[in-house]
Amino acid sequence: MTSAFARFPTRLQQAIVSRLGWSSLRPVQELSSHALLDGKNAIILAPTAGGKTEASIFPVLANLIEREPKTIGVIYVAPIKALLNNQAERLKTYTEMVGLRRFVWHGDIKASEKKAFIKEPAHILMTTPESLEVMLLSSKVPHVKLFNDLRAVIVDEIHALAGSDRGTHLISVFERLFPCTDNDVQRIGLSATVGNPQDILQWLQGTSQREGCVIDPPHVPSKKDIRIYYQETTRAIASQASQIAQGQKSLFFCQSRSLAEKIAEQMQERNIDVFVHHSSVSAEERTTAEERFHRGGNTSIICTSTLELGIDVGDLDLVLQANAPSTVSSFLQRLGRTGRRKGQRANTTFFCEDTETVLQAIALIELAKKGWVESVPTNNRVWSVLVHQILALTLQFGAISAEQCWQQLSVIPDFSGISQSEFEYLIAHMVREHFLFLSQGLLSIGDQTEKTFGRRNFMEIYAVFSSPQLYKVSTETGYIIGSLEQNFVDKLVAEMSSFLLSGKAWIVNHISHEDRIVKVIPAPRGKKPTWGGFIPQLLSFEICQEIKELLLRRDRIPYLNEKAQTFLDEWREELNPVLNHSELNIRIEPERVLWWTFAGGQINHTLKYGIQVQKDWKIIADNFKLKIEGNGFTPQSLRQIITNLSTDDFWQDSSTRSFIKANLPNYRLSKFQSALPTNNSLEMVESYLLDISQAIDFVRNIHQ
Repeated sequence: MTSAFARFPTRLQQAIVSRLGWSSLRPVQELSSHALLDGKNAIILAPTAGGKTEASIFPVLANLIEREPKTIGVIYVAPIKALLNNQAERLKTYTEMVGLRRFVWHGDIKASEKKAFIKEPAHILMTTPESLEVMLLSSKVPHVKLFNDLRAVIVDEIHALAGSDRGTHLISVFERLFPCTDNDVQRIGLSATVGNPQDILQWLQGTSQREGCVIDPPHVPSKKDIRIYYQETTRAIASQASQIAQGQKSLFFCQSRSLAEKIAEQMQERNIDVFVHHSSVSAEERTTAEERFHRGGNTSIICTSTLELGIDVGDLDLVLQANAPSTVSSFLQRLGRTGRRKGQRANTTFFCEDTETVLQAIALIELAKKGWVESVPTNNRVWSVLVHQILALTLQFGAISAEQCWQQLSVIPDFSGISQSEFEYLIAHMVREHFLFLSQGLLSIGDQTEKTFGRRNFMEIYAVFSSPQLYKVSTETGYIIGSLEQNFVDKLVAEMSSFLLSGKAWIVNHISHEDRIVKVIPAPRGKKPTWGGFIPQLLSFEICQEIKELLLRRDRIPYLNEKAQTFLDEWREELNPVLNHSELNIRIEPERVLWWTFAGGQINHTLKYGIQVQKDWKIIADNFKLKIEGNGFTPQSLRQIITNLSTDDFWQDSSTRSFIKANLPNYRLSKFQSALPTNNSLEMVESYLLDISQAIDFVRNIHQ
């Protein structure tokens, strides 16, 4: 078979050999190049630094060389500006070596540079989903002219977008953009390993009629260095991490910004250069951290997920992790930042503050060893982004009919489960609540939209998922304690959530989104703050079942330190009587019953509501168990309840549906939720918190 390299134009072949010094392509690049040169849409899977960028860009450049576009020929989309900036020099090298050009467009690029680009477009546009939306909405950007010869789009780190509101937003913008050209735009997604790449391909395909394929060459297994340490305080974590990281370059991942700040402060006292890198740190500070990191050793960047994606920070020695991420995918992304140099092993060292995170870390490692990784969730009823896209269309066209909106949006996979009658009801609701104004059959922006989203010339609609706003935090007497970002406030629930600010714990008393004020009262002594919002971290069924299997075993785990192994053994000893000798895995205590399901957060919360429909019991659900308090509990009564929970009729019954809707927490999952009818807003919360079909499968298996 002819090699892919031989199919490239001579100009590209010569540039790869002379400028890059390459003598051959990697397997993923060979396979991808054949598929893309054949005109297929593709999802390209490879680990971090596995050659995905070249696998997509070389065949795309080949096509541009063969038939140079009149304007923009290719759009390269990255989830975050940091990754975009990081890839800018690489794509500049690749385009210039064959006589083409690329341009980077995002919020930090000067207006004069954008103006020059519009006058003389580059062949490849590098941008973010939000900036692409701005181009569509701006009257200063002639997008029809700019994109009338568009050939292909490349979405980097597509797993970070698919299954999320930002992914729905991106695919919506694409489908609004592609009518500018007569070309069937080729769609290319670059991803780390995921459990359902075929689903992501189908989602990315959208209205394209091209054939699609998944490129997933075999991976050569390599040895890894994994360690899990149990440390009970952040000071102890900072101390041990500093010792391990001395003289080396490390990324230290934390699960929250507050934990990152605490650990960074304590590590700075221990003779190591420390930088903090998360979404609340300024772009300048993050860039400084990345540049300093490139230059020398004895440096650690304390970060959240901002550095989980494929941002190149140079040769990296160590990955450190405080507690544990919630998915195998995140663990593999972070692990993959190391082991790139010849002779170096990929490594991750966990520092866990409690036994549950020790168990979680072990489960992630063991599932990864088995080759299991999460599937990216799919959703065809994404109400919040549908609201945003309706508002965006009214801004783009000034006024537009509901029929035209439906024609543009109904083709998008993430809205395909919403019927036209439901869409029309939403439009009527938005008109009634003044989010839209209807005149002579055309929709335009309403007064409530201007009031809610109209600040800074509708910047909250332009920057749909970025530029978080600040909320003041005030006591009941009006004393201002500090401020919180909107994406944090969105997760808070009045009279339930608590958080740390200015060294003290506070309970949310009232949230005013119009005035951007969070009213708080001091938290009672002993109440643990839930920094990061009240919305729970929902672990998957598979991770929790892996933890259950771990507790049923008696072996030592070779990568645990002694303290972590001791706590694991204590958990095993405590739960052994329940897991080995109880059919339902229940423990009856004097004041409560613990049902150890190990079914994951969504299933357990679903079971909670299903039980409460039948019994007036107080139930608290987490990822591993249900804590039940109330009168009249017996194993027999629980079995009868489970029998009811296993039937579709029970969950479809109108009284069950009404009870669940009436008792769902008031989570604010999107700033556009306020424009939705109540039922649709509750549907959003329900789809986040509950999974009825999986819960039915779980309880049916108990009967077997």
